[in-house]
Amino acid sequence: MSDRPSSGGAAEAIGAPSYPIESVDNVLRLLLLLEKRGEVRVSEASAELGTAVSTAHRLLAILAHHGFVDQDLQTKIYRQGPSLLRLGLGAIRDLEVRAVVRPYLAKLRDEVGETVHLVLPQGNEVLFIDSIETSKALRVSARIGTSMWAHCTSVGKAYLAGEPDERILELYPSNELPAITRSSITSRARLFAELHDVRQRGYAENANESEDGVGSVGMAVHDESHRTVACVSVALPMSRMTPDVRDEVIAATRRTVAEIEAALR
Repeated sequence: MSDRPSSGGAAEAIGAPSYPIESVDNVLRLLLLLEKRGEVRVSEASAELGTAVSTAHRLLAILAHHGFVDQDLQTKIYRQGPSLLRLGLGAIRDLEVRAVVRPYLAKLRDEVGETVHLVLPQGNEVLFIDSIETSKALRVSARIGTSMWAHCTSVGKAYLAGEPDERILELYPSNELPAITRSSITSRARLFAELHDVRQRGYAENANESEDGVGSVGMAVHDESHRTVACVSVALPMSRMTPDVRDEVIAATRRTVAEIEAALR
C-alpha cells in the first residue's frame, strides 16, 4: 500500500482516506473486529487483516501493552481491555451498559468456570440483558431477555438492598409476595430480614429460589453517587455450590464488580 496521496476529489475524501498508514489502519480494524466479535485469536486477526500471523501478533501485543486488549493466558484469546473502555468514558451515557460490562463478564466466567449474568433493575423485577454460559455440560443456561421477580434472584436482592425501606414498601405493598419455586421468599417481612443481611455482607445469595437446583451469588454495580446501575451474578448447579466454591465465587464477583465500577468512573 502506497503512502502517496492520490488525485481523488471530495467524494474520495468522504470515504476511505486517500493515503492511509497501513499499520494504523490495521490497528483500527483490529479494534473494530474486537468490538464486533468480543474476542479474537491471532490466527483470526491475521486472516481478517490479510497479514502474516507474526504481524497480527505484534499488533495485538502493542494493543495489550497499552491496555486496549487483554489476553487470556490459557486460551490465548484476546478481548477488549480497560484502556479501550476508558477511552469512551467521556460518552458513557451514550453507551449501553451491556457493551461496557461484557468484557468483565467474560473474564469472570473464565475465572470461576460458571455462567454469569448481567441484569438491570426494573421496579420489583430484574431484566437479564446479558449472559455468558460456562462450557460445562451441566450448567445454568443464559436468560437474556428474561424478566424475573427481584426478590427471587440474587441479583434482584442485591439491587433491592441498595434501596431505602420506603422504596421497598412501594414496590411490595402487600406482605404476600409471589413465588417462583417452593424456596422463594413469600413474605415482605422475610424479604426485609434478607435485605438486612445482604447490606451487611455486600452480596446476595439464591438457593433454589428462582429455579430448583440452581444457586447464585449476586452483587450490585454502583455509580459515583452509589446508585445501582446494574447487577452481576454467578449462577451454578447447587450440586457444585460447595463452601469452597461459594467463597471463590464471592471473592471473584467482588473483584469484578470493583473493576466495573472503576471503569465507569
